Amino acid sequence: MMPQMIKTRWQTALIDAVTDPQELLELLELDLAWLDQAKAAATLFPLKVPREFVSRMQKGNINDPLLRQVLPIGDEFKHVDGFEKDPWREETINPVPGLLHRYYGRVLLTLTGSCAINCRFCFRRHFPYAKNNPGTAGWQLALDYIGRDATITEVILSGGDPLVMNDAQLHDFTTALSNIAHLKRLRIHSRMPIVLPERITADLIAWLTGTRLRPLMVVHCNHPQEMTATVIQAMKKLTAANITLLNQAVLLKGVNDKTETLVTLSETLFNAGILPYYLHVLDKVEGCAHFDLDRETAQSLHWQITQQLPGYLVPKLVRTQAGASAKVRVDRSEFYTD
Repeated sequence: MMPQMIKTRWQTALIDAVTDPQELLELLELDLAWLDQAKAAATLFPLKVPREFVSRMQKGNINDPLLRQVLPIGDEFKHVDGFEKDPWREETINPVPGLLHRYYGRVLLTLTGSCAINCRFCFRRHFPYAKNNPGTAGWQLALDYIGRDATITEVILSGGDPLVMNDAQLHDFTTALSNIAHLKRLRIHSRMPIVLPERITADLIAWLTGTRLRPLMVVHCNHPQEMTATVIQAMKKLTAANITLLNQAVLLKGVNDKTETLVTLSETLFNAGILPYYLHVLDKVEGCAHFDLDRETAQSLHWQITQQLPGYLVPKLVRTQAGASAKVRVDRSEFYTD
């Protein structure tokens, strides 16, 4: 087993995250008139944001695009038709605790329900993690399920955020996965390298590259303001280790719903060694409707960025649909020429 320090720098930062709405407003020198609704909405889904991520926000600006992603607001109480707790119907694709089998050839494991940051638009903000986390001893059920199905060639570690777990646990689990002969790839879905870049350590790179499985990491960045020099340095450590980096973003009203923002995001990601992968339209999750954009607006924004970027920098505009065999394209793909 890999050695694990009792408390690393990233673990200390994770523990020290801002969880009190009043503290967040005060750190950003914002009017405490927002406090009552922030406290109320935090009872629906708790506030959690690393302090270093807070430092990237503009003080005094309630509409800062990073703040908007994490600040609880009263709109989360509004009931909007078509928005529900489980729009993906994930309970129907959950054959054993902790494992979701939505698409052919790959499965997703929810190793933990914890994240480094609680995004207000989270599509799993209502997910029953307690029921789905079998604990370390119960993960053998998931390994057995994967081992019995030779069509599964890729495992996705998600959550929550799998990188909240320590490197020793992840080392042991990925080693067990690599012993399943038909697996080819290991994919990590994580927001942590963006919001807490200290998490990219030598130990993390060691377990991620230490098996025969081809490693990929899909990060989650929605706005170019999130890409600081420290984040870019962390990304370069991963690319230097031959880890493929992709980004998935969510199209959010008031955050990245401008052509110039999306163009700059793609350029900034690529300069850090990350290929733009997906741009998701908002999942219709209860409490998130204030982030939604209509289909025509989403398509128009996406079409505009295709006019300004080479094809490899244009993420696919997609949505997730319950029962579909793959992500559903929303973009005007008939116009693509490269």
